[in-house]
Amino acid sequence: MTEPIKGTRGDEVWFSFTLEPGLEEDLVWSATVLPLLEGLPANDIDIWQYCVTEMVNNVIDHSDGSRLALVVRRRPLNTLVQVLDDGIGIFRKIKAAFNLEDETQAILELAKGKLTTDPDRHSGQGIFFASRMLDEFTILSRGAYFSHKAARRDDLILDIDDLDSSTMVTMALENNTDRSLKDVFDQYSSGDNYDFSKTVVPLRLARFGEEKLISRSQAKRALARVERFTAVVFDFAGIETIGQAFADEIFRVWARAHEDVKCLVIDASPAVRKMIAAVGPAANVNY
Repeated sequence: MTEPIKGTRGDEVWFSFTLEPGLEEDLVWSATVLPLLEGLPANDIDIWQYCVTEMVNNVIDHSDGSRLALVVRRRPLNTLVQVLDDGIGIFRKIKAAFNLEDETQAILELAKGKLTTDPDRHSGQGIFFASRMLDEFTILSRGAYFSHKAARRDDLILDIDDLDSSTMVTMALENNTDRSLKDVFDQYSSGDNYDFSKTVVPLRLARFGEEKLISRSQAKRALARVERFTAVVFDFAGIETIGQAFADEIFRVWARAHEDVKCLVIDASPAVRKMIAAVGPAANVNY
């Protein structure tokens, strides 16, 4: 591996690599972030190793770019790491690979997990788990923005007028977190083999702009690929109302056709709960 270019800017330390054969994520981790985490508890370092190596591996294998950069900011209370590349853009690549309507739908599919453009070499779990191990996880890529924060139940997506930006993943974690890799894996797995059996569908990502969740087509977009899991959490954070057709498609038609999948509804408003009850949800739907 070629030695990185290294520099400082205020309290930041940055590293820049050429994306070339022989560049490996574990070597990037050891040469950049790890030395700057000296003194942190083992569970912090374990989380950072998982998240940094997963994001760097995504760049190496998927970005089609020429440069990789990392920025590390060690603060008294928390640490921030950014991983950047100059490639095609993660949401654009997913959109093209799966023939999706736009980057918003690509973000929704990425948020569910088990999505990869290279299934022979990747499981599609890295971003899902990394976003839930950290206090803050964001992706800015070619004008689209995704954010997941531990302190905020709902995911956030925005359209940003910055179409020429490279992909930038920003991660932050408290320096003495009580979270661990095992905690997060246990939360979304069953049995002893960490089979990634449970996912969360943030339904606010199923909307385009400020539209309401009304139609069966919107429901089918939200339901894409979730039959791969044994438990699905439908997260209604940020959704005040839904239409009868949307509710019927998910909680009667789909749920009854997939009785082996446990469905859990969270953060549903009284109006949403009333509409779900009106369509006669399947027995495998719980609150």
